[in-house]
Amino acid sequence: MTSHKLLTTAGIGALMFGMSTAAFAENWRYAHEEYEGDVQDVFAYAFKEYVEDNSDHTVQVFRFGELGESDDLLEQTQNGILQFVNQSPGFTGATIPEAQIFFIPYLLPTDEETVLEFFDESKAINEMFPELYAEQGLELLKMYPEGEMVITTDEPISSPEDLDNKKIRVMTNPLLSETYDAFGATPTPLPWGEVYGGLQTGILDGQENPIFWIESGGLYEVSPHLTFTGHGWFTTAMMANQDFFEGLSEEDQQLVQDASDAAYDHTIEHIQGLAEESLEKIQEASDEVTVTRLDEEQIQAFRERAPQVEEAYVEMAGERGQELLEQFKADLEAVTEE
Repeated sequence: MTSHKLLTTAGIGALMFGMSTAAFAENWRYAHEEYEGDVQDVFAYAFKEYVEDNSDHTVQVFRFGELGESDDLLEQTQNGILQFVNQSPGFTGATIPEAQIFFIPYLLPTDEETVLEFFDESKAINEMFPELYAEQGLELLKMYPEGEMVITTDEPISSPEDLDNKKIRVMTNPLLSETYDAFGATPTPLPWGEVYGGLQTGILDGQENPIFWIESGGLYEVSPHLTFTGHGWFTTAMMANQDFFEGLSEEDQQLVQDASDAAYDHTIEHIQGLAEESLEKIQEASDEVTVTRLDEEQIQAFRERAPQVEEAYVEMAGERGQELLEQFKADLEAVTEE
């Protein structure tokens, strides 16, 4: 009888312990800016898989449009409605002016291997940016590149003069507007949800995005002339609400860091060759698409206009922006010298 009671007590204790453990399991909400199967979605689901395989927590992923536009997602993360968000500096530029550095044309090389090495080793990326995001209540977990930027337009272009008076959609980012103003276009800031319709109706004459996004968003259907100008890469950032992150146990903080690292490695592998695959899909889907790859002389005509954008960046981002820019260039030089 005593033995039976002890076993029963032990069984109840084990059950209570299990319930107590389960009570600490949480559902974390994570939103990003892209569609199913796109780069940010690949990152989010790799993060989710790692967390759920290595803890009792679950991660609920929200794709583009499910919780509003990009600006809405940042606000929801800062307010603690979302625990995690994946968002381009193109949309955080108004909040974190220094993050607009990625929109200085011709600052980053176009060689994929060099770009990936830069993101791995850059002091600016891995040490300076986290401090800037922390000031806005955000824990920066990863910055990573998604693909080379490509301009799509209503007719082929090969020079800044060809962009004269063309209304080019840009993200709601002051420096990106400076870039297209320097290129001779009329920059037109619009949220993503209005871009396809704007191109279709002629409100817009063009836009810029990495190839995979041009393919998945169907932009080539309404803006069929693709131009590789070599002016930059699309970069994004994965962050957490800082109060949430700092409130986690050390074990869960390490879990989040490890999940971010695993998602980064998986995503970097995923994007290699992605542009070529996406371009093939576009060309198979449409006979109207043209692809123009500018030669060095043509690129130089655009590159000559970049210094005024760099000056505008320093003016917007101030002394810290200047320091970040200098470190950025030093990091790039270290990578290219190798």
